[in-house]
Amino acid sequence: MEPVILSLLSGLASGLSLIVAIGAQNAFVLRQGVQRSHVLLVVAVCALSDLVLIVLGVAGVGVLIEQAPGVLEVVRWAGAAFLLAYGLMAARRAIRGTQASPLSTGQQGTWAAALGTCLALTWLNPHVYLDTVLLLGSLAGTHGADGRWWFAAGAGIGSVAWFAALGAGARHLAPLFARPGSWRVLDAGIALVMVTLAVMLVA
Repeated sequence: MEPVILSLLSGLASGLSLIVAIGAQNAFVLRQGVQRSHVLLVVAVCALSDLVLIVLGVAGVGVLIEQAPGVLEVVRWAGAAFLLAYGLMAARRAIRGTQASPLSTGQQGTWAAALGTCLALTWLNPHVYLDTVLLLGSLAGTHGADGRWWFAAGAGIGSVAWFAALGAGARHLAPLFARPGSWRVLDAGIALVMVTLAVMLVA
């Protein structure tokens, strides 16, 4: 197999292995997709953010981040605070059942709120810098000067494909979430993910 193809497939597999795991980003995209609320915007922001981070890692910015632990420390505490706040809001929705029937009432939030939340969940997560920038950047470096960019292309394709599939696929769950009880279960799950991640960041 050609080295270019190997680098591309390696990047695709590495990118998917990091991004498919359940996390804050995926939980938010899932909820927005089920709710049919600004899905294209959320998917685009997540995918573009990942592409930027992948390029930064392959370009060697990960080395600079590794030498500035103070920056990651600030991001770690800010990210933990945001995740905890978001998790508590999801828990409150789950307890109170305030997400009654968003698919019929159209109460889906503003695009600005969706954009702000998406950016915060992405850029205030220190694991994004450790995994996407440092780890993928290091793996890309093993493919040589030319192959590393094919590796980056593969990782980028994986990211775009995953977020697009998650956002679009969540729509098929809409009939299930016509019942308020289903939203309470989803919000309870999101709250658990967010609070767990917040605790892990500061532990």
